[in-house]
Amino acid sequence: MAIAPAPQTLTADVLIVGAGMAGATLALALQSGGLTPILIDRAPLSDQWAETFDGRASAIAFSAFRQWRTLGLAPDLEPHAQRIEQIIVTDGRAPGAASSTRPSPFALRFDSAEIADRVEGEPLGYLLENRRIRVALAKAIKAAGIAVLAPAAIRSLDLADGGATIVLEDGKTLEAPLAIAADGRKSWMRRQAGIGVVGWPYSQTGVVATVQLERPHNGVAHEHFLPSGPFAILPLTENRASLVWAESDKAAKALMAASPQAFQAYLDRRFGDFVGAATALPGRFVYPLALDLAERMTAPRLALIGDAAHAVHPIAGQGLNLGLKDIAALAEVLVDAVRLGEDLGSPIVLERYAQWRRFDNVMLAAATDGFTRLFSTDNPLVRAARGAGMGVVNAIGPARRFFMQEAGGAVGDLPRLLRGEAL
Repeated sequence: MAIAPAPQTLTADVLIVGAGMAGATLALALQSGGLTPILIDRAPLSDQWAETFDGRASAIAFSAFRQWRTLGLAPDLEPHAQRIEQIIVTDGRAPGAASSTRPSPFALRFDSAEIADRVEGEPLGYLLENRRIRVALAKAIKAAGIAVLAPAAIRSLDLADGGATIVLEDGKTLEAPLAIAADGRKSWMRRQAGIGVVGWPYSQTGVVATVQLERPHNGVAHEHFLPSGPFAILPLTENRASLVWAESDKAAKALMAASPQAFQAYLDRRFGDFVGAATALPGRFVYPLALDLAERMTAPRLALIGDAAHAVHPIAGQGLNLGLKDIAALAEVLVDAVRLGEDLGSPIVLERYAQWRRFDNVMLAAATDGFTRLFSTDNPLVRAARGAGMGVVNAIGPARRFFMQEAGGAVGDLPRLLRGEAL
């Protein structure tokens, strides 16, 4: 009678559950500092590269892009990264009210030239399609020889005093001093650790599409606060733009079901004429909008990063950047702990990470929630007050420059990777 082989046991310094943009970036960061990570994901990595997997584009703060550059991803990302040279924020009833041809006193204008001397010529940020980021990360993971188990289903998670143990459905056992939850806003790992979530839905759906522009966008991003919700026109390479706007759940379903001709007609009404013709390219995507903030960023032998720790409204374009900040801080804490001979999963080490990131995450979540509520009303008094406030901020140079540096991630106690320094 044949004897079944004993289940395989793999050991590592860190087990990362979720091989998306957050998990993959953390794996590369940890390995750059001498640690051995293992990535686990329930879906094949190749699925994440498909154009139909994630149609979004992300505004990447220049400090977050420094991290990827330091980790060696620049050659694969820069050809697809559109510099954001200006951001124009408008509160009005039609897109274009803040454009150069239709000036408005109720607008904010941010220009990278104003802070060029402070940030070594960096733009305000970069626009990158998520699928391009995923492909670059997968290529780097493969080149680095980082172990990836995907597709892999998890049977059990044990977070004990001695370390974290994950047992897969195929019988493999994975052991490490620390596990990382990078498995998204509905994180299974977070639930298993008993970490609750504070948050609420916005009864809105984010609609995402890509258009080809008739006129050059010149690296200008537009954020319009319209009565129906925020409407962002984000510049991409090849004179394209990613559109992101909020609709009611019912309207979003109707847009997804609309014919190409009807959808184009809707975009024509949305755009007006200030950017010329905007031709919809294939592919539309919808994403429910909600606030989800984990009550804690750590548990015994576990740390949360990215959407597993916080998922915010895209109104300020900071969702992915928050996760990239988590990664830079956590990687630095863990690499320094190993060099000091500390236990990676000890409460003392994990609390350093939580303290570093807790305040920033809570404040950004509160700010995006406040902005969403403030700009989701068409009350004339509120509109007048917020328009006047935007005009005042726009007229104060130091305030405007502070907001630009804050959005670029250049304010506060920055981890080494966000400063462009290796671990």
